[in-house]
Amino acid sequence: MDWGTELWDQCDIIEKHTQSGLELVEKYVKFVKERTEIEQNYAKQLRNLSKKYNVKRSSKEEPECSRLSSYQSFLDILNEMNDYAGQRELIAENMMMSICIDLTKYLQELKQERKTYLMEAKKAQQILESTYKQLESSKKRFEREWREAERAAQNAEKTDQDINATKADVEKAKQQAHMRAHVAEECKNDYAAQLQKFNKEQNQFYFQDMPLIFNKLQDLDERRVRKLGQGYILFSDTEKHVMPIISKCLEGITKAGTNVNEKNDSMVVVEQNKSGFERPGDVEFEDYSQGINRTSSESSLGAPKGPMDLLGRNRSKNFWLFSKRSKLSSSTLSPYSSPPAPSPANGPPSPKFGRDPLSYCLKEINKTVKPRISSFRTLRRSPTVTEDFTHLPPEQRRKRLQQKLEEICKELQKEVDQSEALEKMKDVYEKNPQMGDPASLASQISQTSQNIERLRGDVKKYETWLSEAGGRGETPHYRPHTFNNGAQETQSPDGAHSDESTPDPSQAIYAEFDDDFEDEELAAPIGKCTAMYNFPGASEGTISMQEGEELAVIEEDKGDGWTRVRRSNGDEGYIPTSYVTISLNK
Repeated sequence: MDWGTELWDQCDIIEKHTQSGLELVEKYVKFVKERTEIEQNYAKQLRNLSKKYNVKRSSKEEPECSRLSSYQSFLDILNEMNDYAGQRELIAENMMMSICIDLTKYLQELKQERKTYLMEAKKAQQILESTYKQLESSKKRFEREWREAERAAQNAEKTDQDINATKADVEKAKQQAHMRAHVAEECKNDYAAQLQKFNKEQNQFYFQDMPLIFNKLQDLDERRVRKLGQGYILFSDTEKHVMPIISKCLEGITKAGTNVNEKNDSMVVVEQNKSGFERPGDVEFEDYSQGINRTSSESSLGAPKGPMDLLGRNRSKNFWLFSKRSKLSSSTLSPYSSPPAPSPANGPPSPKFGRDPLSYCLKEINKTVKPRISSFRTLRRSPTVTEDFTHLPPEQRRKRLQQKLEEICKELQKEVDQSEALEKMKDVYEKNPQMGDPASLASQISQTSQNIERLRGDVKKYETWLSEAGGRGETPHYRPHTFNNGAQETQSPDGAHSDESTPDPSQAIYAEFDDDFEDEELAAPIGKCTAMYNFPGASEGTISMQEGEELAVIEEDKGDGWTRVRRSNGDEGYIPTSYVTISLNK
């Protein structure tokens, strides 16, 4: 069933229906746009939420909590939520691109096409109306002329029967009647022609032109409905496409929850906060009833006993498990204040001592011990940070020393590598002056040597402190290097350094290259390179190459401008990095 046949007389209905269909597309586009705005706002709020609860790198709590599985799992959840927000943004973006923009463009095309069809229908209708007007005009003219002809014929007949009329009058009346009849006949023929023309055009209008236009509008509307249905499907498919990734985000959150290990967290807390101190012993009873008086050295905190011993060695930590702010007045003794001055050895006893020695002894203990402990609970001083970390408890000190020693060794290895690179570059400049001035590297070589000496001194210093703290004193090994005109420093087993001078600096450098190639096994290539220029490879340790030649990369450029390569026949050597294009294996 088509509109041209079944709805041939419903032009207004078809026009209204197609217009309402286009308005439905516009409404759906607006709906999807609002949905994308909701998704974008949702994603933005999720990102802000993740950012809000993500502990900053500068936070003081992070170093202590970063190793806790519960803390790390929470960070993983925040990261997964951030990724989830990204998927919501992707949904909004895809909906905007595949639905809103596409449908809007398609809608404009439909509007233009519909407008063209309606213009054609209007034009055909105007042509039919014009033909009909011509028909009505010819019809009225034919009617008027036929009446005039009838009157002229009646008048001629009447004149002919009139006995008073002359022959000329009769002849004139007959001519007039004949002329009117001829005009009426012409009008009749014109009317017949116009009627035939109108019927033909009307038949074409109702059976050809308008059905064709209506069928085109029907096809347009069906294409609109089909496109709109595809938009409905995309509304769902757009979200379905990212559901696997969203599922992975949710699985990541679940995995973060299963990764929480309460036993591991408890061990981490112990490892991070273990002080290494011994538990305090019992406080000794000082019997003043026997006439034993404290001396200034015994009553001071310089050599504390029991819990005071712990407090004296670890003043940066509160002694009590659950410390609260004390409401003691400012006159309360602090653990660093001097105790009451002792009475002379042979001086008169206190009146209270004479009356109740035991009560006096207990009161003296309360005065000297308890106020000090209470005041310590309220004391919150920041300990002085020292280079050897003596302000930390023994266990924490060992860890910090070991960590610091590893950092210095890494920095030392970096300086050693840089020194080797500078020496290689200097030797190449000496062999090939056109590539650079060797004297320009003197300041860098000198500075690097000073840095190495300083760092080696720091290594020895921290090794000593670590040994004193009870650590093993093991440090990462680093390669010997060549600097200061070829003097190669090696590290002895006991940690000391010795200098061995070689007669020829350049020979020492190239001997080092040769030793690397002879002693090491053939390393696996890490990539390949193609020569852009010819390189003679005249210096020892280098290798020649021709433009366009492909070589295997064995060792990357360490910052000295040279790359180690190997030919297919096994020859190895260094080439200028700027002479080749390198592609490393992934």
